[in-house]
Amino acid sequence: MKKQDLSGLRIDRSKKQAGSSSGKGWKIVSFILFVTVVALAVYTYRIALSEPEPAPTVAEAAPAADADPETFSRDREVLIASGYVVAHHTHSLGSKVMGRVEWIGVEKGDSVKKGQLLVKLEDREYRAQLEQAQASLRQTEIRLVELEAGSRPEEIEKAEAELERSQADLINAETEVERLRSLLGTGIVHKQEVDNAEARYRMARATVIAAEKTLKLLQLGPRVEQIQQAGAEVQRARAAVDYAQTMLDATEIRAPITGTVLRRIAEVGEMITTSFAGGGGAKSAVVALADLNDLQVELDISQTDFNRISTEQDCQMSPEAYPDRIYVCEIDEIAPEADRQKASIQVKVKVLEPDDYLRPEMSARVTFLKKETNHE
Repeated sequence: MKKQDLSGLRIDRSKKQAGSSSGKGWKIVSFILFVTVVALAVYTYRIALSEPEPAPTVAEAAPAADADPETFSRDREVLIASGYVVAHHTHSLGSKVMGRVEWIGVEKGDSVKKGQLLVKLEDREYRAQLEQAQASLRQTEIRLVELEAGSRPEEIEKAEAELERSQADLINAETEVERLRSLLGTGIVHKQEVDNAEARYRMARATVIAAEKTLKLLQLGPRVEQIQQAGAEVQRARAAVDYAQTMLDATEIRAPITGTVLRRIAEVGEMITTSFAGGGGAKSAVVALADLNDLQVELDISQTDFNRISTEQDCQMSPEAYPDRIYVCEIDEIAPEADRQKASIQVKVKVLEPDDYLRPEMSARVTFLKKETNHE
């Protein structure tokens, strides 16, 4: 009886193996589900921490009070191009003379008025040249005044006295010759003495002739040609003074326009030279300025898109720095030739009402619009 009971206690290995296989499969499925849940949790956590990229938006600014709202409607867009804000005219100021910078009165960003003194060069050399030219002018003017005034009475009186003295000497010489000639045959006078007396007579007569001509010239005064030559010398001296004054004035560099200083190129103590001289490390410009109320946007329009714009089109601009600000523009310049390497044509649009937000070299987007049609 006990043996039968013990035999019934044997382990059924076939059932055990079947149960073991099903348990192992369940563990694998559970593990896969766990990994999937963890991966989803990690992904969700990362999405929650990351900042979502903002969807691209088009900033719409209110049009000007006197502008037609349809002008800025998106359905009128023909072409959008990117470019850079530039000053219509940039002035790089230099000097027509060489010199060392002695003083600079502006900094970058300063507003200046037309005619305002910006830079001063050392001027001692040019001031000395001006004084020398002025002295030469005074000398030639004095000479001209003397010639135009003619001879002074004192000079004429002196010439008359000199003529009377020479005439008296001539009379004495003539008397001496006649006396010696009368004694020549008596043996008292030799032929040599007569010859000497005749020579003195000829010299006295020449002196009288010279004195007469001198007196006549003094009485007539200077010739017209002499006065004209002296006048020409005065004009030459005045031109030299004007030139020296111009060179001296060039040591002061003044603003040719009312504008804003973009760059301060040179510093105190540096040498400034003319643009055509160059060399030696000297600079040809000291200050760059522009009128920031006269701005353009410079664009390179692809040749394939160039036929989509015309000079009569409306356009608007918004700077990349302030995309919500809209500026009304108009086409101002179109290059007369294309750029072969870029396969583009340069177009410049004028900003009609620029403000303090705009700066040269800012990137900007220009939208060209269809020409507005009137509907009756």
